[in-house]
Amino acid sequence: MSKQNPGPSRSAAHRQAGTTTHLSQVAGLLLLSWAAGCTGKVTSDLPPEQAQAGVQDPGARTSASQAGPGGPLPGLTPGELAAFQAGLAEFIEVELVQTPSGSASGLGPRYNSTSCGRCHSQPGIGGTSPAVNPQVADATAHGATNSVPWFVTANGPVREARFKQTLSGAPDGGVHDLYTITGRDDAPGCNIGQPGFGPAGDPQTGQGGNDNLALRIPTPVFGAGLVEAVSDMAIVMNMAADADLKASLGIFGHPNVSGNDGTITRFGWKAQNKSLIIFAAEAYNVEIGVTNEFFPEERDETPGCLFNQLPEDSFDTTATAPLDAASDVQKFAFFMRLLAPPTPAPDTPSTVHGRTLFQTTGCALCHTPTLQSGNATSAALANQPVNLFSDLLVHAMGNRLADGIRQGAAGPDEFRTAPLWGVGQRLFFLHDGRTSDLVEAIEAHRSKNSEATGVIERFNHLSGKDQQDLVDFVRSL
Repeated sequence: MSKQNPGPSRSAAHRQAGTTTHLSQVAGLLLLSWAAGCTGKVTSDLPPEQAQAGVQDPGARTSASQAGPGGPLPGLTPGELAAFQAGLAEFIEVELVQTPSGSASGLGPRYNSTSCGRCHSQPGIGGTSPAVNPQVADATAHGATNSVPWFVTANGPVREARFKQTLSGAPDGGVHDLYTITGRDDAPGCNIGQPGFGPAGDPQTGQGGNDNLALRIPTPVFGAGLVEAVSDMAIVMNMAADADLKASLGIFGHPNVSGNDGTITRFGWKAQNKSLIIFAAEAYNVEIGVTNEFFPEERDETPGCLFNQLPEDSFDTTATAPLDAASDVQKFAFFMRLLAPPTPAPDTPSTVHGRTLFQTTGCALCHTPTLQSGNATSAALANQPVNLFSDLLVHAMGNRLADGIRQGAAGPDEFRTAPLWGVGQRLFFLHDGRTSDLVEAIEAHRSKNSEATGVIERFNHLSGKDQQDLVDFVRSL
């Protein structure tokens, strides 16, 4: 099957499409001037460049060096704190196909793992891929007969797999779960096979091998409620800031948007999800296989593999207490919405200087240090600085990072600017987890048609000490 061409940088017409319905109401003139200049900078020939010799990633900080992540936002009411704790309990619960009593639980028939917390656990619950990959054990838990795919390794990142095209050559882009419930002791009689993910490539990087395969790792959800509370207007105004400087460097990011109401979507690697409740519901169905009120149908309806009434997760109308009535999906959203953002490391002379270089080199043009939340219903979320280091826009990242997948207004080589808060404690980088080296991740931003190429070229021309200070600063976040 041929590899899908990610295509050139976005044109002005493409960038304007899908963003005007809602955004023109809040900043139409800004969008028109922005779209008119989006001819972009296409780099046709990129001779090898890299960081200065000796510049190193200092590695992930341990939780012992600062307050442990994964706690609630400060200033929650007693009711909000109770909702957070209820959400946390559901987030870490391991799902079964059926409980021993025969009541519904809901795992499968296809799944990538058995709980949210197993994959979102580094450096604490709500984070991203841990040092020991739980998907290896998930393959054969409860007697399941799955083989571990070539790109899932004991010390590599948690991964999900998407196919760029169907067997007929039509665009696909959907998640193809790694495992099935075949053979499990709580799924008697089920017999369905795993997808084929070969031929194999490099197991650790996930690169090479099947050119129809696109891999992704979990995104951290620390501070997600603050991200949800950022207004569309704040995103658009930030997009318009420093427009001339951005244009000179070939930076022309744009929002991904909801196909229904035109508002800005912001969660996921391509900013494809609008809200935390949708983000949670989709993940529950796609990653774990649990049907819910947002996604009520099983993704595989093979006879003999369906054990529960649908949807398996829903609001409990018989419960007397509000939190007992809430569905798992609602509780997941409570947890993510009220989860505190990461705490950066204390300043050092190197990180103070690196912070300045982060601005002057141009990194902050996409990795915006601070946005502002709006007038949220929770006082803990309302009108707060959101120090996420992202503009929440999608940008063309060029052929080196393109995954060939379209989602909404995000094209085959476009990704949301990854929030950098908490990056100091992450183990794997880039959308597919191909590297654990932050310097390598920075260099991967430079390629043909990447909006980041001009900034990375600036980085590559810094002195070795300046480069190290900038890397140290990013690792301090």
